[in-house]
Amino acid sequence: MVAIQVLFLFMIVRENLQSNIVCAVVIVLSALMLVAHVKQPLHYDDHLYEHILVALWIPVGAVSSYYINNKLGLGPVIGAATVGLIASFLPALNQKSAYLKHLPPAVYCGAFIGMSGVKVANGFLFVFAASFFAGILLVLSKSLFQGMGGKLGLLAFAGVVMASLCLFIMSSYGL
Repeated sequence: MVAIQVLFLFMIVRENLQSNIVCAVVIVLSALMLVAHVKQPLHYDDHLYEHILVALWIPVGAVSSYYINNKLGLGPVIGAATVGLIASFLPALNQKSAYLKHLPPAVYCGAFIGMSGVKVANGFLFVFAASFFAGILLVLSKSLFQGMGGKLGLLAFAGVVMASLCLFIMSSYGL
C-alpha cells in the first residue's frame, strides 16, 4: 500500500515538474508520510480479514455512484455523497445486526470508484472490475492502516489502477 501512495505522489511530481512549489510540497508530504509510517503501527499483531459478504457491497456503491455521476450527469461529488448518505442509514434498518454496521464503509469505498470519469472508467464493466480488485484488497486489509484516514480512497484508487492495468495489458495483446 505504501508503494501505491509513493507511485501516486510520483505521478503528481512528474505531471507538474515545471513547478518548484509543487515539487517542494510533494517532498514535504513524502517526508511526513514516511514519519507517519515509522511512528504509528500500521496494523495489529493479529491479521483480521473482512468478511467476503461485506466486500460484495463495493460494486453496489460503485455502480450507483457511477450512474449518478456519468449517466445522470450530476457529477462525482453529488454521486458519491448521495451513495454515502444512503449507505450511512443501512445500520438503522436493524440496529442489532453486526453485519449491517460493516456495510457503509464498503459501499462508500465503491462510491469512490464510481467517482471516476468516463475517460478513466469507460463503462460499467470497468467499474465492476475495479470493484472486484478493491473488494479483494478490502478483505485482505482489514487490520491494516488502523486509525489512519484515507484507507477507502486508497483501496478504490488501487482497484481502478489494477483494472486500468488489466485493460492496458489486454489491449496491448489484442484481447
